[in-house]
Amino acid sequence: MTPAAAGRAERHEAWMRRALAVAAGTAADAPVGAGEAAPPEAAGPDLSASGPAGRAAPAGVVRSGPDGPATTAAVPLGPGAAAPTAAVPFRPGAAAPAAAGPAAGPAAGPAAGPARADADVPVGAVLYGPDGVELAAARNERELTGDPTAHAEVLVLRRAAAALGRWRLDGCTLVVTLEPCTMCAGALVLARVEAVVFGAWEPKTGAAGSLWDVVRDRRLNHRPEVYAGVLEDECAALLRAFFR
Repeated sequence: MTPAAAGRAERHEAWMRRALAVAAGTAADAPVGAGEAAPPEAAGPDLSASGPAGRAAPAGVVRSGPDGPATTAAVPLGPGAAAPTAAVPFRPGAAAPAAAGPAAGPAAGPAAGPARADADVPVGAVLYGPDGVELAAARNERELTGDPTAHAEVLVLRRAAAALGRWRLDGCTLVVTLEPCTMCAGALVLARVEAVVFGAWEPKTGAAGSLWDVVRDRRLNHRPEVYAGVLEDECAALLRAFFR
């Protein structure tokens, strides 16, 4: 393992711990420019290749890039097989109450109470700039806001783009505790992020190697590098605790 790969792996673990804290609600969203720069290259776990069903997938951390997945130290994953460690699927959220219009009256029933932040599936995401400085952080807010697109990844992209004044997030790395869905994977491609780092696999809705592989689709004009399975057990444990 090269010093660069070792340092990258160590950095990804540190970033994932930050994302876990955001997902658990134990860390406040950081303002743009907050956080520390990436640590110097140091020893850490190696990275290996991965891909969707039918490609090679690792027992742990995964790496793939614009030229497609490599084949180093990977084990075959048969068609339709689940990812190495099954993550807990998203729970269908309750529908947000409809806003009362002018015609609404007593017959419409009592108004629903405010949504709680802890009603959302605990997924956290953090975006880091090319220099390793944190740009934005967010957790799922679908239930809290009643917005079906308020996944952690989408919120982070919105916040960083608004603060930086541009939609292109070239050179940035998105770190998220759960494999992105199709919506989020598409948004990451459109935002031109350089790399995606995720923790737990999502075999039922994942779009970064499990069910689909949107981020590495060769038909698209941008393909971020993907590093999967970073602190996978810890990320999956947080989700399992929520669904108990």
